[in-house]
Amino acid sequence: MGAIHIDLFATLDLVGQAPGDPGEDPDGFPFGGWQAPLFDETVGRHVGAGMEGMDALLLGRKTYDIFAAFWPNQVDGVDGGIATLFNSVPKYVASRGNPDLGWAGSTQLGPDLVSAVHELRDRHEHVHVIGSLNLVQTLLHKRLFDRLDLWVFPIVLGVGKKVFDGGAVPANLVLLEPPVASSKGAVLLRYGQGAGTPGTGDMRREDRGVGSS
Repeated sequence: MGAIHIDLFATLDLVGQAPGDPGEDPDGFPFGGWQAPLFDETVGRHVGAGMEGMDALLLGRKTYDIFAAFWPNQVDGVDGGIATLFNSVPKYVASRGNPDLGWAGSTQLGPDLVSAVHELRDRHEHVHVIGSLNLVQTLLHKRLFDRLDLWVFPIVLGVGKKVFDGGAVPANLVLLEPPVASSKGAVLLRYGQGAGTPGTGDMRREDRGVGSS
C-alpha cells in the first residue's frame, strides 16, 4: 500500500494561506507571499529531498488551478527540477465542481473522497498533497494520511486560514526524525500517524510522561 504525504508551510500561529504569492488567495488576506522572505537554501534542499519518490500529486481545486497556471512554464527556470517532476506525475483533483483539467496527466476524483484516496494508495507509492488547506483538513479529520511534513516559519500573522481549522480530531502523532532548522528560523517537523488518542496524567505525580490512551 502506498503512502499519502501532506506537505505544508505554516506560520507560528499555523496560518497556511497563500504562502508563495500575493495573488494565490487574496480575498481578505493581506499577507500573500509571506514565505518568500524566509525561504533559504536549507528549506529548498529539504523540500526537494522530501519529494523524492513522488509518483502522484493530490490537490484541492484552488491549489490545482494555481499550479496548472504556473508549473508548466517553469521547466527552464530556477525551479526546473520540481517543474519537471510535477509536470510528469499524474495529478488528481479533489473538487465538487468542474475544474479545467488542461494540465497534462490530470484527473478529477469522484465524489467519495475516502474511497478515492484508498484507491490512490493502491495505485501509487508516494502521493503528495501540497497546500490545498480545505482538502488537508478533510484528510486530517479522516486520518487519511501517512506523513505530515509541517514547515513552521517564525512569524505570526493573526489572520488567515489555519491548518487545523475544522479539521482537528484527537490523535497522536509520531516524530519520524529530528527537526530541521534553517538559518532564518524555519523548522521542519515530520510526523507520522501514532496509535490511540491523546492520554492524560497528573503533572504533580510520578506518572508524568505515562498517562492513559
